[in-house]
Amino acid sequence: MMSYALRRLAGLIPTLIVIVTVSFVILRLAPGGPFDQERRLAPEVRANLERAYGLDRPLGEQYLQYVSGLAHGDFGVSLREADFTVGELIRQGLPVSATLGVAALLIALVLGVGFGIAAAVWQGRPAAGVIAGGSAVALALPAFVTGPVLVLGFALHLNWFPAGGWASPPGRYLALPALTLALPLAAALTRLTRASLLEVLRLPSIRAARARGLSGARVLMRHALPPALIPVVSYLGPAFAFIVTGSLVVETVFGLPGTGRYLVHGAIDRDYPLVMGMIVIYAVLTLAGNFIADLLHGLLDPLVRTAEPA
Repeated sequence: MMSYALRRLAGLIPTLIVIVTVSFVILRLAPGGPFDQERRLAPEVRANLERAYGLDRPLGEQYLQYVSGLAHGDFGVSLREADFTVGELIRQGLPVSATLGVAALLIALVLGVGFGIAAAVWQGRPAAGVIAGGSAVALALPAFVTGPVLVLGFALHLNWFPAGGWASPPGRYLALPALTLALPLAAALTRLTRASLLEVLRLPSIRAARARGLSGARVLMRHALPPALIPVVSYLGPAFAFIVTGSLVVETVFGLPGTGRYLVHGAIDRDYPLVMGMIVIYAVLTLAGNFIADLLHGLLDPLVRTAEPA
């Protein structure tokens, strides 16, 4: 297992380097610049600003300087938020985004796996049809539709939760954003769990376990569910990527002070260091989620570990 984990971990470094390189080049080659304004700056003022931030240097030199700073944990200074470094801005917003992401992932796992098991066990009953219909609706509705609907029902009409904002402790403020972010993922996990569990329940080993007189609950929990969850665990990597990217929309809808606003504002203002910092953080979080999913997959399925050369 250790060699399998080390192989997976070693593969993350080249991937991160490619992401940083491609993102850096695309940002610098995109039309516009950080000092483009409605009122044009004087040429000498613009030249001084570009010289101060190193933007007058060749692209290759800028890239090497950025990577060197990044290797030491320096994300640079924001071009628009001059009083803050990019690292300071990330430290301000990342706890909110991380709390939202973890809460949404836990909600999605509980709802998705729970409803998926119920839909498989109740196959052919009306309740299974209701679960399937609800999953289809949750998958079809985007977050910018689901969020306002939840606010209208649970915040404005029932007054159970705040309509937006953030406070400490974040319990009541976290409920609606986390549910909004979790619903599409929970729907996908429901369909995946149901399909995988139905396939496992048809295996000869499950029929043999039932023939030995084991109770239905024991057959389900001990013999059917562990192998049925392997595809679900494999899906956690893409699910984590969905959580990371989906939080941008949810944070905007609910006015949360997370990192999403920095990426949006940085992209609009062409704030290169800020956008690159957000991309690096999101890439690291996504790769870490995929790495954890790979480890869990390896624990559940030994064939995955032994299929690759040591």
